[in-house]
Amino acid sequence: MLEPFDLNLRHLRALESIVARGSMSAAAEAVSLSQPALTQGLAKLERQIGVALFDRRPNGMSATAAGILVAQRARAAFAHLAAAARAVSRSSNSGFARFEQLMTATQLRAFLALADAGSFTGAAHAAGLSQPALHRAVRDLETLGAAELVERRGRGVALTPAGRRLARGVRLAAVEIAAAIYETGPEPERAGRLVIGAMPLSRAQLVPVAVAGLVRAAPRATIDIVEGSWRDLVEPLRDGVIDLMIGALREGLPSDLTQTALMVDSLGIVARAGHPLAGPAAPSHARLSDYPWIVARAGAPLRGQWEQIFAGGPLPPAPIECGSVMVIRALLRDGDFLTLLSPDQIASEVRAGILALVGPPLGGMQRAIGVTTRTSWRPTETQARFLTLLGEAALQNTLPEIQ
Repeated sequence: MLEPFDLNLRHLRALESIVARGSMSAAAEAVSLSQPALTQGLAKLERQIGVALFDRRPNGMSATAAGILVAQRARAAFAHLAAAARAVSRSSNSGFARFEQLMTATQLRAFLALADAGSFTGAAHAAGLSQPALHRAVRDLETLGAAELVERRGRGVALTPAGRRLARGVRLAAVEIAAAIYETGPEPERAGRLVIGAMPLSRAQLVPVAVAGLVRAAPRATIDIVEGSWRDLVEPLRDGVIDLMIGALREGLPSDLTQTALMVDSLGIVARAGHPLAGPAAPSHARLSDYPWIVARAGAPLRGQWEQIFAGGPLPPAPIECGSVMVIRALLRDGDFLTLLSPDQIASEVRAGILALVGPPLGGMQRAIGVTTRTSWRPTETQARFLTLLGEAALQNTLPEIQ
């Protein structure tokens, strides 16, 4: 399968000039390539991607729909590389000006493989390069940016702060180029890939309903669901490792991320079936304080909402901090713990007589559930279809209510 850095970056960069000028000779002059070299490079790009990017005419060239799309994606990719290069240059106060224009696909493939593998041996295997070639590619990047990108740690390596900045830009560029390949290539490649970050406190059936709908609509699509807390998922989202994150929305979001609300989720106090407090009657704060609690980690929105229950008074004992709903369910079954969860998350356990609500759902104790994406993200057709299905699943209110 064609990978993003199998394509020649210099030829990709030239696409926008060809689109703007409508002439191979004018574009070649603008990007400092000979016309034969650019002609051959464009022909190779079209063979690799598998689609014509331009219509050739006696009076010039006009971009096809695929050519416009690839040029737009390439522009976004190079913008990510330029931002990363500026960040690296600021940290070193030297290096080549606009050194992103000097980077090669081989260098970026080698560097990203090293960032992912954490060792030269593993990176060389992943990138299909010899270790000397991989060493040389990374050293050349360090020379261009006049900054150390990796540092040795025992038998492996770790990215320096400059290396992390560059790796983020390289990954985001790769995401854009991969999207161009998926969107313009022949079937089945056009089905594409979607990586979902699913937070544990998102509604229990929202993601499964939308994913099932996407599988029916695009059976060739590849869907990867990564579970984790907001803290676990936010940096992979910013890096381009995952495409979107679903769960409780946050305040104080980084400027490069955007949130879209889908629904409002109510919370309730949950315990094992047969717990002394289980039932429709709302216990007093004193009674709630008689039992140990399982709570979210400090700083999580759910932790703040738990503390609001006891505002103005002492907090009850909370010996366990946990963000895994699976672990929380198991702990509740085997002890007299209490916790704060969405009723939808334990609907099946309530119906099976394993868990129970303590009192009614808490009035005023609500969370916005939605999608978090990168501000710069432009979804592919498959990814956009999933967003539509996700919104439909929220609007249809298909989630079961606990009586």
